[in-house]
Amino acid sequence: MAVAAFTIAADGSYAARLAGEGEARYAERWTLAGPEPYAVPLPLAQPEEADSEVLPLADGRVLIHRRVADRHAFALLYPTGAAAGPRTGELQLGGVDAQEGVRVRLLPPSPDGAAAFALASEDTVTTVWQVAGCPFGPQPVARIPGRCSGGVWLDRAGRMLALDRELEGTTKAVAVDLARGDVSPLLQITEDSDDLLLLADPDSGLLLIRSDAPGEPRLGWGVLGSARPVRFPECLRPADAHPFAAQPGQALMPETCGVALRLPEGDIGLWRPADRHVFRLGAPAGWLGGAGLWSPQGRLHLPYATPEVPCGIVGLNLPVSPPPPVRVDPPAAPRPVPLQQAPL
Repeated sequence: MAVAAFTIAADGSYAARLAGEGEARYAERWTLAGPEPYAVPLPLAQPEEADSEVLPLADGRVLIHRRVADRHAFALLYPTGAAAGPRTGELQLGGVDAQEGVRVRLLPPSPDGAAAFALASEDTVTTVWQVAGCPFGPQPVARIPGRCSGGVWLDRAGRMLALDRELEGTTKAVAVDLARGDVSPLLQITEDSDDLLLLADPDSGLLLIRSDAPGEPRLGWGVLGSARPVRFPECLRPADAHPFAAQPGQALMPETCGVALRLPEGDIGLWRPADRHVFRLGAPAGWLGGAGLWSPQGRLHLPYATPEVPCGIVGLNLPVSPPPPVRVDPPAAPRPVPLQQAPL
């Protein structure tokens, strides 16, 4: 299972990670909504495996996904007060049978903060499971032909999910309606190109895309529902740059939406579609998992943990775009004046 080192709830209220080292792993919840962030460890009698996944819910509980024997088991962890000190409560949610060749992993936090979903991918079909927020344990909500990866939410209701589907030799992003189980095309730049969706902002409709339609894998951007083509700015040319957060609240203004990029050397790039360059900044020491969260005002919050500060947040402002260069035309050569029009 691919483990996200640090996962932030969609509303920014909580975050979760698998803390500890070696065989002493445990879930840890961060509270981000207050004036200062603080972490609450959620250890159990038995340490967690290093490949377990954790995901925060909006009510403060932490969903954990474990591989237990021949099942993928899901449970909710939460702190409980006790006379002997703080303890961890656990609510079992059931599980999904493990099968040969089927990869099961958690999807990013749902925008509604109450439900959680997992993706079970095999060569010919992919199943989306709802694993939290349902009354009778995990249940399948959609089956998609082909092997799917990725996972990007397209709306604030937690109904429309984008997945990158590999089918017949190409990979295209598709939209899945989890309420109805319907699948519809989302990206097709050319018929033979691999078109993946990396990030979406439901407020502005901004989409960050990776496609080999230009002849090599390139980062591009478009707008959900727009008839305008995808654009591939030269400043986003580094193939290994990966967008991880977009500025919310920019309704109908995708060009002004701030985007945070994880750059190959470990630095951070800040970019707007209206800009023709990327602002490059050094990442804070102890930055966790390439995660971050934008405020609507254009401030990027980055979580970090060091021996001196085990739970910290550093903020970066989105720089003001420089004005466009001023073009100064050379003065025109003087024109000869006919003698009849010459001044006395």
